[in-house]
Amino acid sequence: MIKNIIYLTFILLIVVACRQVPVTGRSQFSLLPDSEVNTMSLQSYNQFLTEHKGSVLPENNPEAIKVKNIGERIKQAVIAHSQQENYYDRIKDYNWEFHTVEDKTVNAWCMPGGKVVVYTGLIPVAQNDNALAIVMGHEIAHAVAGHGNERMSEQVLSQGLLEAGSVLSSLSTKSSAIKNVALQAMGAGSQLGLLAFSRRQESEADKIGLIYAAIAGYNPDEAILFWKRMESMNKGQRPPEILATHPTDEHRIAALQSQLPEVKAKYYKPRN
Repeated sequence: MIKNIIYLTFILLIVVACRQVPVTGRSQFSLLPDSEVNTMSLQSYNQFLTEHKGSVLPENNPEAIKVKNIGERIKQAVIAHSQQENYYDRIKDYNWEFHTVEDKTVNAWCMPGGKVVVYTGLIPVAQNDNALAIVMGHEIAHAVAGHGNERMSEQVLSQGLLEAGSVLSSLSTKSSAIKNVALQAMGAGSQLGLLAFSRRQESEADKIGLIYAAIAGYNPDEAILFWKRMESMNKGQRPPEILATHPTDEHRIAALQSQLPEVKAKYYKPRN
């Protein structure tokens, strides 16, 4: 009897916690309320900024201005697309921030809630605004697609921290143990801010981010050139941080090439 209850509770959990990823329509497991994920993300983001206070570029720095301007354009693209495709509820409570950190690491990331950081080491590799927008769109797509929530939910479930009774009550009353695991999964204070994404999530972020960058008026053709540059950097040496868990390969570039015609025809309007 008890085993049956546990089994039925588990099935209920899977059903209740499933939702679709925008654009791709893939079903994902999102156990934690977005509001709580965003709150934890804000805490982690503020911790990062505090710990790297001396490295965060001032708002009037040219590179910081570049990153913020690109970020604002992509933000508007995300809002427009989410309203058109009926997933605005995912981002309606975002409090967007864009910061640039003086660091040679070739990396950028976006935490849930729209908290974006770009490292100065990425800018010369990007070479131009179009490529930088491609990368920022990719990172923002991770947040909008709920990949952080998905990874944290998997971590919580894998560690068996959900009691059968808690599934039937509000998830907002989850135990402190669950919150601790979620924070650990988010990697509070770490550079990446999140667990490593899976290849499936990386592919989703590539596709969704390409659309966001195109809507914002940045040339999606630059995606191929940028990832080929990253692939070249990856040969014979330790990969750049941004590629640490998902090396660029022929399949990734081929997938982007296959998406370009539709993205350019449907979304791309060059900037004025």
